[in-house]
Amino acid sequence: MTDLRIAIVGFGKIARDQHLGAIAATPGATLAAVASRNASLPDLPHFATIEDLLERGPPIDAVSLCTPPQVRRAQAAAALAAGKHVMLEKPPGTGVAELDPLIAMATDAKRTLFATWHSRYAPAVEPAREWLASRRIKSAHINWKEDVRVWHPGQAWIWEPGGLGVFDPGINALSILTRILPQPVFVTAAELAFPANCQAPIAANLNLTDINGLPITAEFDFRQTGPQSWDILVETDRGRMTLSDGGRRMAVDGKAIADAPDREYRELYQRFVRLAASGASDVDLVPLRLVADSFLLGKRTIVEPFVD
Repeated sequence: MTDLRIAIVGFGKIARDQHLGAIAATPGATLAAVASRNASLPDLPHFATIEDLLERGPPIDAVSLCTPPQVRRAQAAAALAAGKHVMLEKPPGTGVAELDPLIAMATDAKRTLFATWHSRYAPAVEPAREWLASRRIKSAHINWKEDVRVWHPGQAWIWEPGGLGVFDPGINALSILTRILPQPVFVTAAELAFPANCQAPIAANLNLTDINGLPITAEFDFRQTGPQSWDILVETDRGRMTLSDGGRRMAVDGKAIADAPDREYRELYQRFVRLAASGASDVDLVPLRLVADSFLLGKRTIVEPFVD
């Protein structure tokens, strides 16, 4: 079996920090090219756009789209039309309905469309899911706060329509929440704080629930400095379960249960290789729907302008 030849499209911070090393460490995958207007790699074919890549590039089997979400739909459609498998960074798009034609294209072409949620592959997420399955859950709370200047330096697209603002990290928490809880959840209320000069929120507070009325709250904030907070707390009839460090650590009543090194993106690419081998797709839109509903239900307030 030959390696899946992958081209990275969009070679910014996330591609350099995560995708590059993950592909190199994944058996059955190889990086064959890069398409990016502003960055390249030595000794690797480079193209300014995905169109140039598909027209003039070396033989490839798949593309990994690491571009801003506002342009991913058109790029994914071009790649699928050219017979390539497609991996989408999160969020998979700027809206829910725009993914439907891509799913249909992938099905018709017998190609893989993989909408990734990397935080679901954090090492403590599955242990948390298994632990909660046998408990009565009383409440859940998300505390997801980070410094946008550290994680998205100079990335103006995140403040534009479709960029999601604080929901760019917040959707990671929602992807974990919807994996570990046994029942589907939905948004009942939201408060969104928009900087006066931005089209996307810098902070958000959400209320969610499930069919049984489970109280769930979430706090997202892009203005946190110092230590960063990526925590989910779940109260049950048999103790408090805490997921911390973005799902890397799990504790029950303060006692460590799971703690392992980060392998999220390696796990993603291993799954991508397996999916592509059969032409199957994996497109879960639930976290994106929750964000969309937060915008629909959100009460908006204007706060001080954001200056990067």
